[in-house]
Amino acid sequence: MQSAETVLGVLRERGRHGLPCNELYRQMFNPQLYLMAYGRIYSNKGAMTPGVSADTVDGMSLDKIERIIDAMRHERYRFSPVKRVMIPKKNGKLRPLGLPGWTDKLVGEVMRLLLEAYYDPQFSDRSHGFRARRGCHTALREVANTWTGTTWLIEGDISDCFGSLDHEVMLSTLSEKVHDRRFLRLLRNMLQAGYLEDWVWNATLSGAPQGGVLSPTLSNIYLHRLDNFVEKVLIPEYDRGAERVKNPAYRKVQKALTLARVRGDRAEARSLRKELRSMPSKDLNDPRYRRLRYVRYADDTLLGFTGPKAEAEEIKQRLGQFLRDELKLELSEEKTLITHARTGAARFLGYEITVQQNDKAISNGQRSSNATVKLRVPVAVIKAKCASYMKRGKPARRTPLMNMDDYTIVSIFGAEYRGLAQYYLLASDVYRLNRLNWVMETSLLKTLAGKHRSTVSKTAAKYKAKVETPYGLRTCFEATVERSGGRKPLVARYGGIPLRWQKTAVLEDRKPDRAVGPKELVTRLLAGRCEICERSGKVQVHHIRKLSDLDKLGQPDRPAWASIMAKRRRKSLVVCQNCHDDIHTDSQVAKPTE
Repeated sequence: MQSAETVLGVLRERGRHGLPCNELYRQMFNPQLYLMAYGRIYSNKGAMTPGVSADTVDGMSLDKIERIIDAMRHERYRFSPVKRVMIPKKNGKLRPLGLPGWTDKLVGEVMRLLLEAYYDPQFSDRSHGFRARRGCHTALREVANTWTGTTWLIEGDISDCFGSLDHEVMLSTLSEKVHDRRFLRLLRNMLQAGYLEDWVWNATLSGAPQGGVLSPTLSNIYLHRLDNFVEKVLIPEYDRGAERVKNPAYRKVQKALTLARVRGDRAEARSLRKELRSMPSKDLNDPRYRRLRYVRYADDTLLGFTGPKAEAEEIKQRLGQFLRDELKLELSEEKTLITHARTGAARFLGYEITVQQNDKAISNGQRSSNATVKLRVPVAVIKAKCASYMKRGKPARRTPLMNMDDYTIVSIFGAEYRGLAQYYLLASDVYRLNRLNWVMETSLLKTLAGKHRSTVSKTAAKYKAKVETPYGLRTCFEATVERSGGRKPLVARYGGIPLRWQKTAVLEDRKPDRAVGPKELVTRLLAGRCEICERSGKVQVHHIRKLSDLDKLGQPDRPAWASIMAKRRRKSLVVCQNCHDDIHTDSQVAKPTE
């Protein structure tokens, strides 16, 4: 039996060389792939959320994998309908979210591993969504670093992309490379499994369930045809010329400046040099020069065009027509906009994108800022984020958090602020987040002060600390939990992040004090030893949603299994069938809930 890494490596090589894939379904019989998939998704928040049945990650075992593989061998495996719930969007509308059962998630993850390994080497370098070592920051850096001189920004947003993927187009696209009818039948079964809403079954005539582990990869395969259209049809048609010709007026003033310097007329030279810096060196209306650039993150596309607006309108129409005719998708009229890059700003991945025009910024005797792309923090984002920590126009305490311990409160505020600050480090005006920092910091101190019935100033003095950064010491707030046995204390931190523009910023988070990798749980499962009674044999994995659930059992009368999980700070425990039955008898916390 081949290891999972070997199988995926072979698929990557076939994909890299454009070879067809003939025996993909046979890989669904490999238990190593299921163990890899389990190690990747067991810690997801939705792993303990049931779908239409009570099936969750709790009770995962090697026997369950064997039953799935047996069903696959005889082509008896059928995907269950997903449970549909509606979640609110920023614009006030509702978005449908599909909740598959755990077994379907596991099978979907195996299929995703196989398809991603084969297709990812074939994807465009301009596609950044749902791909390894790519993300929002890589897409934004590409725009900032390579789109210099862009005149028009064309924002493209596909209406209900996940819900509108045409099944026949999807399967025909896959069948071009995947020559395996059994795998395609399995995929069709997943797409047409339907959904339950208010316990009424509904057919899925199009789309992939938003919330399914396989849906992002399927959308990338589907929209790869759009990438090919832009790269192989639109860009070759609209790209023209090696560089712009020089501006005749600029050359005339430049010649006069040279003559003034020869004559030794310094006053005239200064005046001409000042005039020279106020006009473009190249002809911005050069009819022999055009450039079209493109980037995509999931269903959000952005095109940058250097040329007249009439041609930008034409590009937008052709893009919409291709989506409508070939992919059966529609561009959102309200979100698909054409913006002048110098006088306006386009919105992409939460940033404002504009092209700078500043004749006064001089570096090494040259204008260094003109025509460069700048990323900015939208003012609306700062206002919206501040509003969630304010009441009546002032920072307010968050009453629901006051029942938690100090470590958890500081950790929650710290994680929320750290995520926002690190995401916007690519913005040249990231310093604008100082306003949000002050609001969140005051809200945090008011929350802690309310919990301990103290004042904000005394609370600030109690939790204030200094942290070393590449830009020197920074003030932050920390809450510490001491631990026995000579172990390092747990530290939760808020702040201490320098709001400095970083052109090469990447998303990072603080590393946990004790990292337990996904493979570690798989190793414990394969060992086949109960971690409570120490007996060897067939085992299952008991999962809980979060460690705080153990506190509901009470410290004095806490069962042995809960004490083991609390001591090891693990949300999983490998146990035998008898011990697992006893766990569910001991506590209602262990049972999956809605």
